Amino acid sequence: MHVEVAKKKVGKSAQEVFEFLTDIKNFETLMPDNIDKFEVLDEKTFRFALKGMPEIVLRLKEQQPHDKVVLGAASDKLPFTLTGNIESLGDSESEVGLSFEGEFNAMMAMMIKAPITNFMETLSANMDRI
Repeated sequence: MHVEVAKKKVGKSAQEVFEFLTDIKNFETLMPDNIDKFEVLDEKTFRFALKGMPEIVLRLKEQQPHDKVVLGAASDKLPFTLTGNIESLGDSESEVGLSFEGEFNAMMAMMIKAPITNFMETLSANMDRI
């Protein structure tokens, strides 16, 4: 299953956005208002829960300086990645595109596509908080 949301312009350099996204405690800033729990487990891993949803543990899997940040599921039970592609638009502006990639059966994909899309749209909209 692949989900992509519209790119978001951010009034920060690609380096500033990259540094923000690779410091995982900063993801609490981007979370939706209905967050129930956010806990940093180590320098690369955090756990969060939204009201009415199961807890999700994300781990920083890959980073390409100033261009790309990849978070992935810490568990192999439901493998997925959340990728942030960062494009520089100048010294003080960049654009961030978020995409989700996961391997789910058709029933699971149908159930989670809308909540995942809403979650990613919220993360993207909250990039203004960087």
